[in-house]
Amino acid sequence: MALLRWTKRHLVVIAGLLTLGYLLLPNIVVTVFSFNEPKGRFNYEWQTFSTDAWTDPCGVAGLCGSLSLSLQLAAWATLGATVLGTMIAFALVRYRFRARGAVNSLIFLPMAMPEVVMAASLLTLFLNLGAQLGFWTILIAHIMFCLSFVVVAVKARVMSMDPRLEEAARDLYAGPVQTFVRVTLPIAAPGIAAGALLAFALSFDDFIITNFTAGSTVTFPMFVWGSAQRGTPVQINVIGTAMFVVAVLFVLAGMVIGGRRKRQKP
Repeated sequence: MALLRWTKRHLVVIAGLLTLGYLLLPNIVVTVFSFNEPKGRFNYEWQTFSTDAWTDPCGVAGLCGSLSLSLQLAAWATLGATVLGTMIAFALVRYRFRARGAVNSLIFLPMAMPEVVMAASLLTLFLNLGAQLGFWTILIAHIMFCLSFVVVAVKARVMSMDPRLEEAARDLYAGPVQTFVRVTLPIAAPGIAAGALLAFALSFDDFIITNFTAGSTVTFPMFVWGSAQRGTPVQINVIGTAMFVVAVLFVLAGMVIGGRRKRQKP
């Protein structure tokens, strides 16, 4: 009975931990198999512990090249989508103009539309324009579908801002630029950062739209998909594990910085 009462009291915590474990299970499998030395071409069965793949992560031809290309695309797509998305979010919240309601509704369309439909549409557009498929067509496509996510993240933050803070800055003789840089932008920064991180993850991870608009260009997700047909090198697990660790470090750093800011507040 005591165990039953304890379970009832902590049921939400238990459910949360089980859900978290379920979500992290694939990452754990990827990490474990990054130390495997498979006998054949496929890294699907545990054979022998080895750190060879960690000491030579670029040992597979084309892997690091495709990884570098994906990182470049994600960085530029994040920059473009964040700048455009932030301006659109401020325009939708702060200004009244014709078709504002339609724009608010259409901004969700890329998020709701199946990726294969958007990919086919973009491919048709590029072919009709006579554009050569490659780096630039992928970049345009990535900025296009990341834009909506940035707008939604930044818009939510801007809507929650207290306009009296900007009014106080203007009362203290701050100009429009100074008010924006010293008051508005720092307050909106968490939303902008969230949108940028989301855009980077979506761009780096995308396969369907990239596959339609890449031509002969090979990004990291496309390399992984192609390798799965011929044999999965252990180095793919190494790259995946390293990226997971970096993402966790970013989250922990954000939590530490946020905790310090809260403690510094009077």
